[in-house]
Amino acid sequence: MSAESWDPVPEGPQGSPLGSGGHSENSGSGQCPPPPMATPWSLPRWRAYVAAAVLCYTNLLNYMNWFIIAGVLLDVQKFFQISDSHAGLLQTVFIGCLLLSAPVFGYLGDRHSRKATLSFGILLWSGAGLSSSFISPQYSWLFFLSRGVVGTGTASYSTIAPTILGDLFVKDQRTRVLAIFYIFIPVGSGLGYVLGSAVKELTGNWRWALRIMPCLEAVALVLLIVLVPDPPRGASEKQGESAVGGLRSSWSEDVRYLGRNRSFVWSTLGVTALAFVTGALGFWAPKFLFEARVVHGLQLPCFRQPCNSEDSLIFGALTVVTGIIGVILGAEASRRYKKVNLRAEPLVCASSLLAAAPCLYLALILAPTTLLASYVFLALGELLLSCNWAVVADILLSVVVPRCRGTAEALQITVGHILGDAGSPYLTGLISSALRARRPDSYLQRFLSLQQSFLCCAFAIVLGAGCFLMVALHLERDQAQAQQPGTGTPDGKDVDCKDGERRSLLSGTRASTENP
Repeated sequence: MSAESWDPVPEGPQGSPLGSGGHSENSGSGQCPPPPMATPWSLPRWRAYVAAAVLCYTNLLNYMNWFIIAGVLLDVQKFFQISDSHAGLLQTVFIGCLLLSAPVFGYLGDRHSRKATLSFGILLWSGAGLSSSFISPQYSWLFFLSRGVVGTGTASYSTIAPTILGDLFVKDQRTRVLAIFYIFIPVGSGLGYVLGSAVKELTGNWRWALRIMPCLEAVALVLLIVLVPDPPRGASEKQGESAVGGLRSSWSEDVRYLGRNRSFVWSTLGVTALAFVTGALGFWAPKFLFEARVVHGLQLPCFRQPCNSEDSLIFGALTVVTGIIGVILGAEASRRYKKVNLRAEPLVCASSLLAAAPCLYLALILAPTTLLASYVFLALGELLLSCNWAVVADILLSVVVPRCRGTAEALQITVGHILGDAGSPYLTGLISSALRARRPDSYLQRFLSLQQSFLCCAFAIVLGAGCFLMVALHLERDQAQAQQPGTGTPDGKDVDCKDGERRSLLSGTRASTENP
């Protein structure tokens, strides 16, 4: 693990110590001899944990930005006079800009300073969020645009921050730290609902929620600059070749390598199904619960702002609690099960998704008849969905070589959002509006239209479970390939050998290139 000093004695490809000439005594094996190792990078244990704490805090703010608008969605609709389909488009614009910029940030994160890229992203999303709170009702298009800029800024963090943690920790420590890091996805999402609705209740104006966030983000930016290091890529795995730099592969070579990595491809498709469901659920669930309470006669309809935000608070609290329990449960189950089955991670993901599908289906079906049962099954479904976050990240970091992790995170985010939560809120709202147009204008019919537009999410979860079962078939092979010496450059032995020879010559040593 990188929080401790690493053994500075390099080893040859077969695990034998290198001689003074910088090559293995078994150089006749036909393998490309490793280049001389640079001084190992190390970091005190406490510094690594402080850096992880700062990254977790910033991740909390990152996901609060994702769902702060959903917590005051009814007020936003009243303020800008927009329909369900256009309201869903708000999240689609946010996610669309995020996915377009994620590959750019992934490329920069694999090749340039990760701290500088993260700092730029925080400045971008906090500035756009603050400015959006001053937009007047007649410029609703500008509010949509500002949400897109916020999405662009958050792409930097979602893409790069996990790769820094991957280079600070390894194995069981990395699993635990990633579990804590990804706890803040549901916690941040839930607090986004809570902050939006609570600030609106206190001030009578939903826009103040967007003005408080930049203050918290300024603190995160200072802490990031002062306390978070930028470790060499691959440092925690002791892959000296990747840790000290060397010949850099092109972005297209990285993409080709990832396309051949079947564990990465199938896990990305599984994440896509998960994102589709969580995107639709996270955006529309507060309004769905509000309309369910109206149907049961527990709440009056909202005809002018401010609307009652009790359901946003309830759903936010559910998301926080089930998210904390789910992420810890998934990470711990994966860690313990891995001791007896090396394919534990994708199997945990698949089983949790298969269990979540009927829970979500029952939550939707039972809502018109019994609201309490609907809440119970919704909470269970959220808990089971949250079991996947940390485990999915650990799968990616274990099957992808360090030099490509930023690009891998970016591609997974991009594909997951393009086919997942970029369109699911808009698609759900569009189906709801289409169903409502053919029915009498009543709150019961509005509620039933939204309920039925949600049903496709239960089937998407089952598809995601199937994708993770496919990951289990390829996981061990891809993990072994990612951990082999000489995999710092993804396009094979030729590039690795040229890299090693070039660096050996520069350092005054002669790399052995004997043939068997």
